Amino acid sequence: MTTVEILYIGGPTAVLELGGVRLLTDPTFDAPGEYPVGARKLVKTAGPALAAPEVGTVDAVLLSHDQHPDNLDASGRTYLQGAPVALSTASAYDRIGAPVRAVPSWSHVELPRPDGGSLRVTAVPAQHGPDGSEPIVGEVTGFVLSGDGLPKVYVSGDNASLDVVRAIAERQGPFDVAVLFAGAARTPLVPDAPLTLTSEAAAEAALILGARHVVPLHFEHWGHFTEDGAALTKAFAGAGLSERLHLLEPGGSVRLP
Repeated sequence: MTTVEILYIGGPTAVLELGGVRLLTDPTFDAPGEYPVGARKLVKTAGPALAAPEVGTVDAVLLSHDQHPDNLDASGRTYLQGAPVALSTASAYDRIGAPVRAVPSWSHVELPRPDGGSLRVTAVPAQHGPDGSEPIVGEVTGFVLSGDGLPKVYVSGDNASLDVVRAIAERQGPFDVAVLFAGAARTPLVPDAPLTLTSEAAAEAALILGARHVVPLHFEHWGHFTEDGAALTKAFAGAGLSERLHLLEPGGSVRLP
C-alpha cells in the first residue's frame, strides 16, 4: 500500500498527497485579525505556516463549506479560483459557481492518478453543531478518499456528531487515517453545544472509525476554539490511543500509514 502525506498549514488547511494526487483542504491564508460573520466577528490568532504561492498547485480542493471565514477566507477564495476543481456542497456551488462542483452525500468523483488509476473522493455527511443547527450554521460536507492500493482516508470537515461518524463508519469504514476537525468550537449563535468535535469525541471517533492514525485539524488559530492540542493529547491518552494521534506543528508533515 502507498502512503498519504499530510502537510499541516494551519487551521483547517492542509495538503494531502496520495496516489500522486495533491489535495488541499479548506483554503485559509489570511493574516490574524477580526473577520465578520454577519453581525459577529471571528478572531484569527495566527497566520498560516505557508502562503498560498508556497503551497503551489493542487489537483483539487476539498472544501467542507464556504460560508464561514475560518474555512474559506479572502485569500482562500482567490486561491480557489486558480484550482482545477473544488469539491463541496450544493450551497457552495450556488454561492461561488465554478470551479466548485457540488457532490451530494454518498456520491463520488474520480480523480485521475499519474499511474493510470484513480482516486475516488466520496462526499459524506457532516453536521456542524447539535441536531437542528443546520439552518443556523449552514450546509457542510466531509470526504472519504480511497483507491486501489491506497490508504482509506476520512476528512471530517466541521462535524460535531458522533452519530454521523457512526453512519460513515458503517458505510465506508474501517479507515487507515482520519483527519478530524476538532477544537470544540463554540459560538453564541449555538450556545449550548460545540460546533466541532470535542477532544473526547475525537478519540471516540477514532475508535468508531477503526482509524489506525488520526491527524487533527482546525483546533487552533481561532478564538472560538475551546480545546487545544494539549486537550487532544490528554483525551487520546485517557482513551489509550496515544499511539494513533499525530499532532502536527504548523508547517510540519507526516507520512502514513
